[in-house]
Amino acid sequence: MIIAMDGPAGAGKSTVAKRVARELGLTFLDTGAMYRAVTLVVLNRGIHPSDEERCTAVAREIELTFDDSGEIRIDGEAGEPDIRSDTVTLNVSAVSAHAGVRSAIVDEQRAIAERRGGLVAEGRDTTSVVFPGADHKFFLDASAKERARRRELQRPSERPLAEIQADIERRDKLDTTRAHSPLVQVPDAILIDVGSLNADQVVARILAHVRGER
Repeated sequence: MIIAMDGPAGAGKSTVAKRVARELGLTFLDTGAMYRAVTLVVLNRGIHPSDEERCTAVAREIELTFDDSGEIRIDGEAGEPDIRSDTVTLNVSAVSAHAGVRSAIVDEQRAIAERRGGLVAEGRDTTSVVFPGADHKFFLDASAKERARRRELQRPSERPLAEIQADIERRDKLDTTRAHSPLVQVPDAILIDVGSLNADQVVARILAHVRGER
């Protein structure tokens, strides 16, 4: 079984997908972590995020795996927490917009699904591009203001909330307007407005659909 979830930055997809995967005994695939990992290596090597050729080379060269807890490893080394830094967050949309980068990562995501025989995947194009034939598709969304508030609660920082919201809105624009694999809600994805729901409620709603209890 493949369950795919898409949605904008800060919608809580990772938290929800992890829990759904655990409840159903499936592998959790954090597709966003894979793009963050590529971005981290790109920045560490002094490559400009706009350099598609070199960014693509990085995406095809590095080995990305996941440990038993679902956290990403880059060439065998832990990717957390470095892939969650503000610098990576500010550059991941630019790196992941490259067609070559997306092609390399999508190939790996599909290979992981084939090896595992099923999974719960979340990201920006999991329902539209990576797993268009997924058994269940969901789109998690909320206002930029609410997503910024949640991001601040999840990872407190000294940055003003308005600045965090501006970054989220910038990422939304980049993700929804990029030429390759833009963020979209596909017609057969179930929309869940997470703005008024907590994680428990979102997980329960998804499990109800998957189990036919809706």
